[in-house]
Amino acid sequence: MKRIIPVAAALLLLAGCTADEGDPQPSPTTAGSPPPWTEPANYSFVADRTCDGTTSTGKFRITVAGGEIAKTERTDGKATQGEEEVEVPTLGGMVELAQTAIDDGADATMSYDPADGHPIAVVVNRAEEENGGATCFKVSEYAPGP
Repeated sequence: MKRIIPVAAALLLLAGCTADEGDPQPSPTTAGSPPPWTEPANYSFVADRTCDGTTSTGKFRITVAGGEIAKTERTDGKATQGEEEVEVPTLGGMVELAQTAIDDGADATMSYDPADGHPIAVVVNRAEEENGGATCFKVSEYAPGP
């Protein structure tokens, strides 16, 4: 027993000294939180511009190639004549939109896919803008590409 205590104390000291305080540590994840997601260079998804309880302003199939929007197809059958075409950012752009809004003091929330962590819903509410300033995207059919 007298030998175990000094050995245990030495192990604890060594364990405490193995991490340099300047080294970046992985951020802890809680049970049920999505895995970290890194935006791939090529992927596709469907984005619906709708907030809960509101009519959709457009549903679009988006193809991203090389990190940029390569193709946007309107899939809801609505004509765009007489209305402003709705821009849909990449998923990384949606994350940036929400973070910028938060940094500017607006309310923004994001929901993530529990399997791979990609964004599945973005709600940005800028109360100072016309019509409440809500910008919402619901994401479906996400598919990483080659």
